[in-house]
Amino acid sequence: MAKEVHFLLVEDDEVDARTIRRALEKHRVTNPVTVASDGQEALDLLQSGQIPLSPLVVLLDLNMPRMNGLELLRAMRRDPRLAAVTVVVLTVSADEPCVVEAYQLNAAGYLQKPVRFEDFSEMMGVLHKYWTLVEML
Repeated sequence: MAKEVHFLLVEDDEVDARTIRRALEKHRVTNPVTVASDGQEALDLLQSGQIPLSPLVVLLDLNMPRMNGLELLRAMRRDPRLAAVTVVVLTVSADEPCVVEAYQLNAAGYLQKPVRFEDFSEMMGVLHKYWTLVEML
């Protein structure tokens, strides 16, 4: 039987973090969700072993204090234990250089946060369905 996917939400905006959690709850997603308020906190959690690295999906915002999302993604890809962790960028930024760099750093996806809750909820539902179908280590 496949292991339950753990989500690490890296998001500094409390309203967005609550919205993501509400959207997951709306779709009856019961997977564990850990929240880090910036890239440095996320990196500390990942390196300390406080959350399982497999199966893990990181939902990553880009614009954060201390360590932004791309800085975290670079640090993860340099760390052999974190290099293969699945990362989906979930941000308001549609800046083309950010999109290109995220994919060059092997992001599994780059999703732009919708404004309306209904659209946000639908996106989270589709994302969850995808991860329930994908075979993860």
